[in-house]
Amino acid sequence: MRKNKGVMMLIIKHLSEELSEHQRDIQEVADIEAVIQSQDAWSYQTLNDLLGQDSIRLMVVINTVKSDVVGYCLYQVVFEQAEILRIGTHPDYQRRGIASKLFATLNDELKAKKVDGLLLEVRADNMPAIALYEQQGFILIHRRKGYYQQLHNPAVDALIMQLSYI
Repeated sequence: MRKNKGVMMLIIKHLSEELSEHQRDIQEVADIEAVIQSQDAWSYQTLNDLLGQDSIRLMVVINTVKSDVVGYCLYQVVFEQAEILRIGTHPDYQRRGIASKLFATLNDELKAKKVDGLLLEVRADNMPAIALYEQQGFILIHRRKGYYQQLHNPAVDALIMQLSYI
C-alpha cells in the first residue's frame, strides 16, 4: 500500500441513483461483508435490492491509489430518523480512522437534512465496534436478549444504540 506522507489517499463517495454505474463498488462491499460478517453477510443481490429503495443510501470509502472500496456505510433515512443498516471496513484497513471518517461525513449529511437521531444495532460481544460507537457519542437505549442465535453457541444479545442530534 502506497502512502502519501503517512496518510492513505482516500475519498468518500455516495453511490448515485444510477446503480448500474456502481456494480463494481457494490460487489466490493459484498466482498468485504463476506469477510467481516461471516455469519450473516449480505450478498451483492441483497445490497443491490436494498439500494433500489428510495430511503436507503450507501457511502463507500475508496483507496484512490488502488481504486478499491475499503469501507462502507449502508443507511436508511425515514422522516426525522436514520439507521445504520451496515457499516464496515476491510480488515487490511481497520484501525486507521476510516469508520470515524464515515461517521463524520454521515453526521454532517444527516444534520443538514434535519434528522433528529441515528440508530444502529450491534452484537453485545463486538467490543471493538461498541467502543467505536461510544467514542462517536452513541448511547445504549435497548437490549434485545438472545437476539443472535447460532447453532451450538450461546445466544448473544443485540444492543440498540442511538446518537441524538437534538
